[in-house]
Amino acid sequence: MKRKNPYRKNSHLLSSVSREIIKYFSLDFDAYKTSEILKWKVSYRTIKEWYNYFREIIYFFSKIKEKEVLWCWTYELDESYFWAKRIRWKRWRWAWWKIKVFWILKRNNQVYTQVVSECTAKELLPIIRGKINIKDDIIINSDWWKSYDWLVDLWYKKHYRVHHWNNEFARWKQHINWIESFWSFTKRRLNKFNWIKKEKFIYHLKESEFRFNCKLSQKNIYKELLKLLKRYTKKSH
Repeated sequence: MKRKNPYRKNSHLLSSVSREIIKYFSLDFDAYKTSEILKWKVSYRTIKEWYNYFREIIYFFSKIKEKEVLWCWTYELDESYFWAKRIRWKRWRWAWWKIKVFWILKRNNQVYTQVVSECTAKELLPIIRGKINIKDDIIINSDWWKSYDWLVDLWYKKHYRVHHWNNEFARWKQHINWIESFWSFTKRRLNKFNWIKKEKFIYHLKESEFRFNCKLSQKNIYKELLKLLKRYTKKSH
């Protein structure tokens, strides 16, 4: 007997309706807006459950690629801090309760994100070593955060820094504007949600990473998501 839905195992939803949900998810519509469009076909609760399923699939495939090296000549490094609440005088690195995220971007192509417990050299340097091969022509751009002080000692010879604290945002081709644009993109996306549980944050982060990488690579998000869903459905059978 032919499987009813090729995008999810044991789903009774029609394939045509599934593709509509995937399409609106790809357009970055929230579950409520999608339910308003498809209110005669499927409920809000079902759409929300499918949205969570999409994020789990994106996260699953991001974990598979976690150990892959980012091949490029120019990289940007940065770290950021996420939380819904804001307390006066406690911002950025001094906000200890926030979720800390480290980013590596190979310029013009792909970004990689990882949640870390602390933005210390002891935790960040092994990630950098695992994602960036040591070569003489490789260029690394970062800000002046102290955890990057040891990069030259690790044989990354071309390490340039931007003085954000001195209102400097670029020095010729040495900048971290691409990674800052991803930071801004992710912050704007997460602001759409009134509240994200801490344990669900990683799924939204990886979704933002997936969307941004598709944008950088000029790939169609809808088609890429269809590929992931079909691959996962085949694996689960």
